[in-house]
Amino acid sequence: MLTPTPLEELLDLAADVIGCDRRALPAGAAGSPFITLGGGLAQAVRLQARAGRQLGLAVDLAQLLGPAPLADVLARAVPVPAAVPGPPAGAVRALLPGQRAALAAERAAGAGAVCRVLSAELAGPLDAGALRRVLAALGARHEGLRTVFADVPHGPVRRILAACAPPLVTLEAAGAGGGGDPVAAVHGYLAARARQLVGRPGRPPLVFALGRLAGGAHLLSFVYHDAVADSWSAALLWQELLADYDRAVHRRPLVRGLRPGPDTAGRAAVAARPGGLRAAGERAERAERLRGFPAAVDLAEGAPRPAVFDVRGERLHVGLDVRLRDAADATARRAGVPHGTVLLAAWALAVGRRAGLERLLVGCEVPRRATAALLGTPAPCSATVPVGCELEGGVDYFLRGVACAFSEALGCADLDSAELARELGVRPDRSRPVLTPVTFAARDELLPARVRAGDLSARFHHGHAGAVTADAALTVLRWREDPLLRLEFAPAVLSRSRAVRLAGELRGALAALTAASPHTPVEDLLPAPAGARGLALPLP
Repeated sequence: MLTPTPLEELLDLAADVIGCDRRALPAGAAGSPFITLGGGLAQAVRLQARAGRQLGLAVDLAQLLGPAPLADVLARAVPVPAAVPGPPAGAVRALLPGQRAALAAERAAGAGAVCRVLSAELAGPLDAGALRRVLAALGARHEGLRTVFADVPHGPVRRILAACAPPLVTLEAAGAGGGGDPVAAVHGYLAARARQLVGRPGRPPLVFALGRLAGGAHLLSFVYHDAVADSWSAALLWQELLADYDRAVHRRPLVRGLRPGPDTAGRAAVAARPGGLRAAGERAERAERLRGFPAAVDLAEGAPRPAVFDVRGERLHVGLDVRLRDAADATARRAGVPHGTVLLAAWALAVGRRAGLERLLVGCEVPRRATAALLGTPAPCSATVPVGCELEGGVDYFLRGVACAFSEALGCADLDSAELARELGVRPDRSRPVLTPVTFAARDELLPARVRAGDLSARFHHGHAGAVTADAALTVLRWREDPLLRLEFAPAVLSRSRAVRLAGELRGALAALTAASPHTPVEDLLPAPAGARGLALPLP
């Protein structure tokens, strides 16, 4: 019997995680990228992790979700590099790129602009002692949870404390009383105290807050600064916390071994990429493809914008019934794209119709985590990349085009928005977000809606700290169970009534996309809303 080649083994893993016929995948993989073969972020992460664990091969996550044919990406896999020790605890280290941006945003707009909350509603008996042991183990395992920031003459730096368990504070009555949503009440309480919670000098800017809910339930909230974690990190920590809690209550030993920090994992990521990081010429080529798209899409409908972008924000929850969810899943399978692409396409269609545009940039959140080591590292590695959405062609052609645009946009993931704007010749404008005033994030794939740990059942709630970084931001919070989207918006630009209308137009766009035949022209799906007009600034 012939021994399979590494490429054949990787293709077998890819077929398994996508859920397709192993015999049929090689033909498609020779000419099609992973994302148009039905692979999404969750599948890419599983493939990368299994390739490292089972085959000892490192697959670049950005390349896997990029535009190159899947077979070409897998053929570039290299042996997992050996871990290189990072600097010792206490040593002064330069800021990571994500930390520099987060600390600058805090200086400009306050702690509320960079404070995030991800909570678990815990049903069942809670062992507080086990929870504290778990938090101590998390702190010992991840240096990102022991990172503190300090100002020195040449600018902010970071240090890693030798030991520091994430603090656990008790909320006595934050969600008590009244007939409203107690979870929202706790989140409001935490948002109002963001500076006190994450701004303690000499301490890592994060905290866990525990409060009681009705019926004996608890709400455990992870409150963190953008400089220490991103949405990927928060989901990772919750998964580890609950897995450790299950071990702790059953008196099994907890894992306390030090995991690679962002410095160590980042060097491994560079080593795993053939030829190192992308050349400036390649980044410029990627940026060149965005020329001709609007530099800004204004949803203010002609109203004057504030001279400086106002980060204060509000949110709307957008529920979907299961029939529309199932229709979106069926459309995704037919077009050969992830369900997140269908949602992104519907969002682009709704915004484009509202603004009277046939092409626009939508900023999409992506994890910059090239190796399995970085996948397991809490760090501010996420980026918002501009995806060029063209509202043209038949429905399936449109969906595949959005999927390909998303994969191409990953070529700009190692540029921040200001650098990319400079590449495109866009002048700075303090009144609006750079390049992507409309954004999209699919976080449903990062964390299940519910998780069991010991006798506890955890249901997750995404908090809102009262700040936004875009005029309008759509986030997929849940999909499989009780599908839920969230629309965050800047009321200084988009009034609540207009945000409600935009949410309705999003539902309408999704319904139209999923009800249409594959060849129905996209321009025939929805009329432009009354009063909509093109308010766009063309790229140079």
